Amino acid sequence: MTALSSDNAPASVAPDTAAPDVPAPAGSGATPAQAPTAAEIVARAVAADGRRAAPAVVIERLRLADPWRWLALGMRDALAAPGVAAFYGMCFWIMALVLGWVFRTRPEYTMSIASGCLLVGPFLAMGLYDTSRRREAGLKPSLGDSLTCWDTHMGSMGMLVLVLVVLELLWGRASLVVFAVFFNTGMPSTTGVLEAVFSPSNWTFVAVYAAVGGVFAALVFSTSVVSIPMILDRDTDALTAGITSIRVVVENTLVMLQWGALLTLIVAASLWFWGIGLLVAGPVLGHASWHAYRASVRPAALVGTTASAGG
Repeated sequence: MTALSSDNAPASVAPDTAAPDVPAPAGSGATPAQAPTAAEIVARAVAADGRRAAPAVVIERLRLADPWRWLALGMRDALAAPGVAAFYGMCFWIMALVLGWVFRTRPEYTMSIASGCLLVGPFLAMGLYDTSRRREAGLKPSLGDSLTCWDTHMGSMGMLVLVLVVLELLWGRASLVVFAVFFNTGMPSTTGVLEAVFSPSNWTFVAVYAAVGGVFAALVFSTSVVSIPMILDRDTDALTAGITSIRVVVENTLVMLQWGALLTLIVAASLWFWGIGLLVAGPVLGHASWHAYRASVRPAALVGTTASAGG
């Protein structure tokens, strides 16, 4: 594994050898040197930052068997750090219990609680990513380290979580519009929601709702599938991480569709029996997601070095 800080090492920049401005002698007729404006200072800073940009990443070509390998590696990491896995599994289970209780008792607050889970979830997942990263580097993982691994990435994580929350709120608003336009039997109660939704008179609603939900689910998945572990691993900004995540999905569409389907099926199966399955599925999927990122993204410099050695 490459050193964690090598990806972001700044490129060497030639020093500014220009001579300092010297005021022109009085009466010489020369125009005095002007101090740089704020716009010029910003432009110079942006140009310097561009010269120090981190190396680009290369999107790897994935195979259809890879998601199963990621799950096996995730299970191995969970068994290697059972205390960490138990803690995060309990957190995921409690979140599911709270969300289910609110849906049954106060359904009007379900969207708010779901937004809160979307705020907390990425930080919990980052703790699992840190555990897998430490094991990959030959370091001993610990719960304390996993709980604080995100504190130096707060800006990027905050921006990414904000994007995910906005998408979730737009998804909820679009769902209300679909209900208002296509639902034919009145808004269902929480006790008869399945019977009302899947009534033959509402098949058009089911199709439209599934299509709209699929679009938003694809956006959320594409934006976040490797962006959070990339922020942890390379300390990159949220925009770069999100774009890289979308590139991974576009360039490996079939594999990512399979991976998304596996995540959905495992989480759905875990929600039976009061969500007790999340005690195991949550940590395993978190660790597996780290390995999905590591298999999908490689630093360009590392790829070039490997190719040269092979030649």
